[in-house]
Amino acid sequence: MESPICTGDDADFRLIETFGYVPGRGVARLDLHLARMARSAEAFGIAFDAVAASRLVAGLGGAAPLRCRMTLAADGALDLTTSPMPPAAPVWRFDIAEARLEAEDPFLRHKTTRRGLYDQVRRELASGLQEMVFLNTRGELSEGTITNIAVTTAQGDRLTPPLASGCLPGICRQSLLEAGALREAVLTMDDLRQAREIHLMNALRGQMPAQLGR
Repeated sequence: MESPICTGDDADFRLIETFGYVPGRGVARLDLHLARMARSAEAFGIAFDAVAASRLVAGLGGAAPLRCRMTLAADGALDLTTSPMPPAAPVWRFDIAEARLEAEDPFLRHKTTRRGLYDQVRRELASGLQEMVFLNTRGELSEGTITNIAVTTAQGDRLTPPLASGCLPGICRQSLLEAGALREAVLTMDDLRQAREIHLMNALRGQMPAQLGR
């Protein structure tokens, strides 16, 4: 059994799941969210009560869609907070971040509060942009600050970077891979420039048409 990933002295460290609640429909792909949190909890040596997490989600209600954020602390404490669902842009415009990711960083495989670089890049988003996308130190496409990325090639193949390129196993990404609607492939800037279509995706928004640049 592998040793747990060390979080150092970070008392505020949390695992995170972000998802949308829609009245009458509930939370889409909840089983995938809970399974990912369970995997991450095991990787960090944190106790996770999936039944208690399900009860928290079952308590959601209201007449308007909600953005939901579930966290799991190092002591196993669960919390669920909600806010109004933010408005959606019809097309997400993005650029390439200057910073490069280390694809071997184990934290990239887990959704946690250890995301200082991502938060900084989002705070510095230029006007007219909704997202910044990272390359890794090998020049491969990785992920956005809050999204995974997929390209449609001229031949019609829909491709997304593999986890080995340094990206989060996003829930929307996972569901599309399992359905056969995406496949993994190492992607570069050339693939991005030559793409017939680009989509950014996350559990909150699903797939969003995207364009490089403003």
